[in-house]
Amino acid sequence: MLKAESLSMRYFRKTGKANHFFAVHDVSLELRPGEVTLLTGRSGSGKTTLLHMLAGLLTPTEGKVWLGGTDLYVLPDKALSRLRREKIGVIPQSRSAIDTLTVLENVLLPAQLNGEKGDEQTAMRWLEALGIANLKDARPAELSGGELRRMAIARALAGGAEVILADEPTGDLDDENTAAALTLLRRAAEEDGKAVLLVTHDNEALRFGNRRFRMDGGRLYSDEQNARRFDAPELGKEC
Repeated sequence: MLKAESLSMRYFRKTGKANHFFAVHDVSLELRPGEVTLLTGRSGSGKTTLLHMLAGLLTPTEGKVWLGGTDLYVLPDKALSRLRREKIGVIPQSRSAIDTLTVLENVLLPAQLNGEKGDEQTAMRWLEALGIANLKDARPAELSGGELRRMAIARALAGGAEVILADEPTGDLDDENTAAALTLLRRAAEEDGKAVLLVTHDNEALRFGNRRFRMDGGRLYSDEQNARRFDAPELGKEC
């Protein structure tokens, strides 16, 4: 379980009436194994800032983030980096590929940074499920935005992470690939026991979640009354 306790990110400024503002203010949230948690909200509401703090990428000004019994932000940098690579899969909103590596090498990179070879067979299964196995030897410069997005999804799912944090993972995808990606993320929760956070503006994603929250002005609100039962189409069981 990944758990945030009273998490805030405060930015200080030299001008204006107030000397600081909160991008995220006093957020407590649990991401549970086997569940997809949806997070919605307008641009600028604090969703991505919260995701980065949950991922161990942005040190909060107040509060704690726990993964199991480990407080992320008391770890030294090297230990935190290793924990992120082993336990947390991030699907960023921005481009994250290494241009000098092939698609398959990008997917295997987190394991290799930990001194492991990486499971090429598992990586290829995820690439196949996302429809880009034929691009395994291509370089990122040869890929479209949607193909790069699917590569990032495959990298997060192939690494064996316990927690998947996805920031607008369907932003560059057409309807067919959106359905495939969301179904795979749901399967990662249901069948593999991963805790999945899905930050999204996509209405199609709303039926894939167990719980739903929204952010407004840096604060987190439950939106359970709008949660819908999962009834996504089945994919093959090759993953």
